Amino acid sequence: MPKLDRRLIAVTRQIRSRVHADIGSDHGLLLASLLASGRIDFGIAIENKHQPWRNSKTTLSKVAADVRLGDGLDVLKCGEAESLSICGMGAENMLSILERHPDRIPAKVVLQPNSRSELIREWAWDAGFWLVAEEAVRTTRKYAILAFERTAAGVPHADPAYDGVDLACGFGFGPLLLKEGSADFISDLVEEKKYWGQFGKLTPKRQNRLTLILRALDRFKEAQK
Repeated sequence: MPKLDRRLIAVTRQIRSRVHADIGSDHGLLLASLLASGRIDFGIAIENKHQPWRNSKTTLSKVAADVRLGDGLDVLKCGEAESLSICGMGAENMLSILERHPDRIPAKVVLQPNSRSELIREWAWDAGFWLVAEEAVRTTRKYAILAFERTAAGVPHADPAYDGVDLACGFGFGPLLLKEGSADFISDLVEEKKYWGQFGKLTPKRQNRLTLILRALDRFKEAQK
């Protein structure tokens, strides 16, 4: 079994399908692990750079996988995969991939942005993908693992994951994580509040972030009354 870090192990927990496509496969270890564990029957690795493409070709040469050189969904046909993962990119890069060919996105999507996970949640809200699972994983930094499923009718703005949650806070911190309210999650909010509080004056963007943190913490204060 290929050895994965905690971040990618969390990603594998959200994937189980017949054919799975992984964009930005790097060394192909995620697909190799999914195949070895029987969580998928066939993998499609997609890379837009020659060296990672060669790395994945080597890793996946003796398993049920196809390794493709191309730009994201450009080289994936409609309906070819049942699920899709994109890991280890900034949210902006992920969105450029997803928004270029929305008709080629499978019904199940697992995304692990390196930054600005709120942009991914907002995309899903508008695109008719419901958030079915999310996890915060710490390695050298904290990562969000987000699993989505397309609604039957692709209806936007109706995700029940956000029921009972301040929408802006849900986008910013994760509606399921807010509802769970783990000790680690609350501790992270408190630490970030302290961090922003040490500055005399914040930019509008940073002030907005602090405001959201205070609103999220208020949720837990109300729950304790």
